[in-house]
Amino acid sequence: MSGKRKIINDPVYGFITIDHPLVYDVIQHPWYQRLRRIHQMAMAHLVYPGATHTRMHHSLGAYHLMCLALRELKNKGADISPEEEVGACIAILLHDVGHGPYSHALENTLVEDVPHETLSRYIMQVLNSGSGGALDLALRIFNGEYEKRFLHQLVSSQLDVDRMDYLNRDSFYTGVHEGVISYDRIIKMLTVQQGELMVEEKGIHSIEKFIIARRLMYWQVYLHKTVLSAENMLVNILRRARRLSLEGEALFGTPALRFFMQQRVDRSSFAEQPGCLQQFCLLDDYDILSAIKVWAGHPDRVLSALCSGLINRNLFRVELSLEPFSEERVARLRTELSKTLQLPPEEMDYFVFTGVAANRTYDISNEEINIFFKTGQVRDISSVDNALINNTLAIPIKKFYICYPKIEDR
Repeated sequence: MSGKRKIINDPVYGFITIDHPLVYDVIQHPWYQRLRRIHQMAMAHLVYPGATHTRMHHSLGAYHLMCLALRELKNKGADISPEEEVGACIAILLHDVGHGPYSHALENTLVEDVPHETLSRYIMQVLNSGSGGALDLALRIFNGEYEKRFLHQLVSSQLDVDRMDYLNRDSFYTGVHEGVISYDRIIKMLTVQQGELMVEEKGIHSIEKFIIARRLMYWQVYLHKTVLSAENMLVNILRRARRLSLEGEALFGTPALRFFMQQRVDRSSFAEQPGCLQQFCLLDDYDILSAIKVWAGHPDRVLSALCSGLINRNLFRVELSLEPFSEERVARLRTELSKTLQLPPEEMDYFVFTGVAANRTYDISNEEINIFFKTGQVRDISSVDNALINNTLAIPIKKFYICYPKIEDR
């Protein structure tokens, strides 16, 4: 037991200490170590070259912030037992373990209609069985089934340590300073009242900055138009490859990738095929990237063109609009490109397509961020007098986009 201790030097927070044997064992598990091989920000490194950090970086950072938050709440009198502390730490460590290759970019592509949160739950259940039920409490906290609701809110809410870390970390690695938040002050201002996670009155402005930073990061980084282009190209590559595989084409791929390319995998697959989750946990970015490099030379011109474009960063042009693009515009582009690329018109949906990028700054219909005033009053951040966060910011912002290849002299 004494040897199960680790100190990790994190570039964002400094030293992170792993000093509980169960937490140590979770981190050492191959299914957790897989997070080293999954980009946190998918294809954003094609715009921000420094954004090559991984899901493991983020997981450990969120764990560190959870430790700080629990310590602060205990110092303020919150009733948190050592078992609950470990359970909350494991819940946040594993909150993203169900992400597939390239994180959100390929969600619902290789596995249909199964969000990563559900896959995280499946993985936690298997790890729990393998440890004799040692993760029971972590699962209850993760699922929001535990009586102390504030522990789940630290894992998943509009003010959780997950968001605190990814904003701070993604800002650090992209160099986009608009995402920097006062995470340390926010944690110092946390309190538990009526069994709920709240923020002391003194922390209002730090929370406002946290919410605005999230909005800026979405439009400047996560939904950057070039990132949208690259991630849509990635999705279309997998769509095309799967179609060819299902038609009997023998495509290069690792055994795990071929498992998902040669059949439709959905929620029922995990119940009916015991090995399905095992195959999923063998998948990471390396499987996808190695296949794309090989597919760039494939005789199928649609697949090879998409793969070559992504590998060589010859990305599709993106136009943004506040209004949907007309069907006439899309049809005209497809007709022109069909002639230029010398490909059949029915293949043009891989090359000309539209979509919607949307983000809500603060969702008042979901989990609220409550402010606890010295008077004992509790108010949602959007209803605080003179607050920057109000009902206007709760309205989703939508931007319509159209993607198509860059063709000279058009």
